[in-house]
Amino acid sequence: MPEYILYIVLALLAMSIVLVIVLRKFSLPPILAYLFVGIGVGPHALGMVENEHSIHLLAEIGVAFLLFSIGLEFSLAQLFSMKKAVFGLGSAQVVLTTVVGIVVAHIMGISWAGSVVVGGAIALSSTAIAAKQLTEQLEMQSRHGRLALGTLLFQDLAVVPFLAIIPIMAGESNSNMGVELSLALVKATTALIFMIALGRWVLRPIFHMVAAARSAELFTLTVLFIALMAGALTHIMGLSAAMGALLAGIMLGESEYRHQIEIDIRPFRDVFMGLFFITIGIQLDISMIPAIWLQALLLLLVLVVGKGLLVVVISRAMGYENAVAVRTALILAQGGEFGFALLALALNRELLSVQDSQAILAAIIASMIIAPLLIRENGNIARKLYTKSYLKQHQTRAKNIFHASRELRNHVIIVGYGRIGQNLASFLRQQNIEYVGLDLDPIIVREAYEAGERVYYGDATHIHMLRAAGVKRAKAMIITSTDSHSASKIIKTAHGRNPELPVIVRTENDLYLEDLEQAGAHKVVPEKLESSMMLATLLLEVLKVPTKDILYLIEKTRADHYYNLRGYFHGIQTESVEDMPSDHYRRHTVVLAANSQTIGQTIEDLHISEMGVSVLSVRRGNIRGDSPDPDMVLRAGDALLLEGGTEELEIAEEKLLRGTW
Repeated sequence: MPEYILYIVLALLAMSIVLVIVLRKFSLPPILAYLFVGIGVGPHALGMVENEHSIHLLAEIGVAFLLFSIGLEFSLAQLFSMKKAVFGLGSAQVVLTTVVGIVVAHIMGISWAGSVVVGGAIALSSTAIAAKQLTEQLEMQSRHGRLALGTLLFQDLAVVPFLAIIPIMAGESNSNMGVELSLALVKATTALIFMIALGRWVLRPIFHMVAAARSAELFTLTVLFIALMAGALTHIMGLSAAMGALLAGIMLGESEYRHQIEIDIRPFRDVFMGLFFITIGIQLDISMIPAIWLQALLLLLVLVVGKGLLVVVISRAMGYENAVAVRTALILAQGGEFGFALLALALNRELLSVQDSQAILAAIIASMIIAPLLIRENGNIARKLYTKSYLKQHQTRAKNIFHASRELRNHVIIVGYGRIGQNLASFLRQQNIEYVGLDLDPIIVREAYEAGERVYYGDATHIHMLRAAGVKRAKAMIITSTDSHSASKIIKTAHGRNPELPVIVRTENDLYLEDLEQAGAHKVVPEKLESSMMLATLLLEVLKVPTKDILYLIEKTRADHYYNLRGYFHGIQTESVEDMPSDHYRRHTVVLAANSQTIGQTIEDLHISEMGVSVLSVRRGNIRGDSPDPDMVLRAGDALLLEGGTEELEIAEEKLLRGTW
């Protein structure tokens, strides 16, 4: 990579960091920051980036990684179960939107050939934006999320025939259009069969060997290689690299390595995706906006309003409720990354003029700027538009739950019926204890309900759902999902109806332990800390420690809010920012140098507790003393184990070593 490209990438990242921080303060998605950076640094604004090929290549890698990670969340069974969305809504939406786009573009004075390209570009939505927002909002498995994703999958397939007919319309191919389209369909089918075979007979054995080597580096390298190689293979076959990455992800989503693969790919995906959105902004010539604003506005209305209304009409015709149809439409009401590929191809073959291409480009970029906001607010918008139907839908579900649970007394309400919820239900059944399960995954609910279990689709944050589940008559409630914000709301809602109801909450770590207890949780179970105690129990049993002593240690630790377990040494491979435990419990060791002015002083003289830092122990030679006496005089070589926040520990270390207080 030439040196100047490195400087460009650094500048782009620096500007993105600043803008993401600013937009986050206003609760706006980071995608907007990347688009604004691209518009600002492009050849038509500050001129820092002249459409560099290397940056575009990195951006395409980001799209491939995104589609790969999306594929990991879907098994082949799920994909086939979405055939109604993929081939029903997807095909109807692409065909009808393309026709509307062609008509509008031709009315604007664009040639028929150019209008076909514009119609195709309008028909395609952004998988990158929709998938990223839905994942962040935990809506990927919702009905509207799955419906939108199924449509996006068909749109990705529809890119193939569009790419095939552009050279024909430009007069570069002597082949019949039907022949070209048939060839494109054969390529797509071949790619799908090839990737299925590759995943079953090649990819899983490869990951078995890699996992056996027990090397984290090797595992990550293999993940990156597979994702990029799958994209390269489909690209060679004349399809999009993103489609290959998606298929590879679906194949590996069936394997036992799915979760580790997802963790490894996430940082690469997020960085490259930022560059992808920057390259989109770079392509806009803002100097032409005064001349094209009317065209761009008309195309934007077709993209957002026109496409959205078409999706609503088609979804309703397929039998989906108004609210689901509107939420799906809001997710799809924007242009997409593949639209840029069609425009670039048409522009190179002179099917579109520069002015016309900039008008549709401006409309697509504007729609992509609006899209994260529409997707984020899709639930609120649908709720305001269809308040009565929303209430009726919730009331219907609540009524079904009420009729099924009205005879229950002293039962347990299980909120979240995933693997842990199902395991808990198994224990309750063995003890002949009745329970009601609530979950938002329609597949889990259907499977469990058909198996004869009392499990229903319902949002436990709504009081009428909890009331229908018999919260006032329940003996206990357990929340198995790890969304602490929703858990707090559920606890408060439940206690509004039954103040004495014991609520047990599961969390991944201790980050929100106090918040959940203040919300009214009877017990909070941090998985990582409880896992440590389970291992400690088994180890102490092996070491023949008396059972009563083990139970005393465990109960004392819980009574102390896991205080002795919450602080630990943070290494290089620590948790992600989202999973980071409370910073207040970080631990760090400071060894006193001979020239430190703290030598000869007592621990109390340091006033270190006033800084929010605790001295947990002091090691002198081979002797370690926990909870040291405040009057202990410090000596050279003493190792002080400190606990506190990151910033407080840094200040304390500097003062301990330099002796300046």
